[in-house]
Amino acid sequence: MKHRGEAGLLADLSALAIPFAAHEHAAVFTVEESRAVDADIPGAHTKNLFLKDTGGAFWLLTVPAAARVDLKALPESIGCKRVSFGKPADMDRLLGITPGSVTPLAMINAEPGSVSVVLDARLAAQGRVNVHPLRNTATLGLSGAHILDLLRHWGHGPRIAEIPASEPQ
Repeated sequence: MKHRGEAGLLADLSALAIPFAAHEHAAVFTVEESRAVDADIPGAHTKNLFLKDTGGAFWLLTVPAAARVDLKALPESIGCKRVSFGKPADMDRLLGITPGSVTPLAMINAEPGSVSVVLDARLAAQGRVNVHPLRNTATLGLSGAHILDLLRHWGHGPRIAEIPASEPQ
């Protein structure tokens, strides 16, 4: 039986011998709020977007925290139709999480094929990427390659893409 939730995540990290660093912290709901927390945590920090395209497909996109994703140019780079933000009810139903806790690690709760997961190419190559462990009161740091390994372990075919984004001025 497939494990789910944070306990399942920790069990899978152990079973796959994936090294990670865990940090507990105050709840953060936005990239802006997380900046104070991130200052003490080494590695690449992330922003996660839960999207739905006009064809009805759901997408989970993980990009560098400072990136401003160009949602108009995004469909061409990941191969989907025009996107908008997914509803919290769909996020809860498909990923078992709430806004503010979005993370590629929530794919442990998703049925294969229900959500397409995309990791920005800059993160996939990082030695340490910081993501939530399904709650916004902690951060796990692990390599981009290990995030991809977990996604594949859970039956997902993660995509690595050059996400069209601008850095803030």
